[in-house]
Amino acid sequence: MKNPDPERFPQTPPRILPLPDSINRPQWSVMIPVYNCAGFLPETLKNVLVQAPGPEQMQIEVVDDASTDADVQALVETLGQGRISYYRQPRNVGSIRNFETCLNRSRGHLVHLLHGDDRVMPGFYHKMGELLAIYPEAGAAASHHTYIDEASRIIGTPSHLAETDGLLDDWLMRLAKNQQLQYVCTVVRRSVYEELGSFYGNSYGEDWEMWVRIAKHYPFVYTLDALAEYRVHPDAISWDKLMSGESITDMKQIIERIQEHVPAEHRKRLAQISGKYYAHYFITKAYELAERTHDWGLAYRLVKKSFELNQDLGMYNRLIWSWARYQLSKAQKR
Repeated sequence: MKNPDPERFPQTPPRILPLPDSINRPQWSVMIPVYNCAGFLPETLKNVLVQAPGPEQMQIEVVDDASTDADVQALVETLGQGRISYYRQPRNVGSIRNFETCLNRSRGHLVHLLHGDDRVMPGFYHKMGELLAIYPEAGAAASHHTYIDEASRIIGTPSHLAETDGLLDDWLMRLAKNQQLQYVCTVVRRSVYEELGSFYGNSYGEDWEMWVRIAKHYPFVYTLDALAEYRVHPDAISWDKLMSGESITDMKQIIERIQEHVPAEHRKRLAQISGKYYAHYFITKAYELAERTHDWGLAYRLVKKSFELNQDLGMYNRLIWSWARYQLSKAQKR
């Protein structure tokens, strides 16, 4: 397999530079990385603005990875009325480098990376700030979240991570099994990014590795309130990576990196749990793709590729089922 371009996919965590003591800093930095998501961006920005304190307390900035779908700067200026700053990359650098730019341009003590197609609910910033003030030992805070589609309809809600608000118990070992957070629901102290570095290596699953890396060193504080919405839609970068099978390759690498953060005696067991979980996850996604595209050949190829993650007996049953559906689809086309 071709090695990833290190210019776009750094192979070690990029450094986030500390800020000089002499500058005035707000409590918050809401950094909004965007690339060709102008159809969703107005809703994202409005949901921030409606709950944002003044600029002395919250920096809001859109960091544009050279979008081509709209005049993002004009959109930001129209909606923000001077309240939202705008920075455009001189060329497309990819999501990982754009996140790095977001973090280095942030000035707040608390940083929220909010993708331009996701949404926060009223009270998100108040609640996150309150939790991190109550628990100063926490390196990050997370709210419960839901999944929405392109029409902003709720399509799923994961299980709660705890029974009450507060620090998450045994979080490193629990999180190392599978991804349970999203960018939109997670706030991190800038000092933590300064210590541990930014996202790296892959553009699928890289946030999971980052949250595990943080959990190795710091507690996470959590609220049961569903204050964040993660949007699932066919135009998302992750959808293209799924169709190509690249997301499965990325996930295999991410699972290997995750093991570096857990005690050695647990690595083999956790890797097996993660591999099985994501093998079945990608099988499910393969069938969703097939239903959408009517391409059962694609489903078969993705199911087969899922064997790179795990070879559980149930995988063979799924593979046979997928192959049979594929053959039936071919016969019906004749």
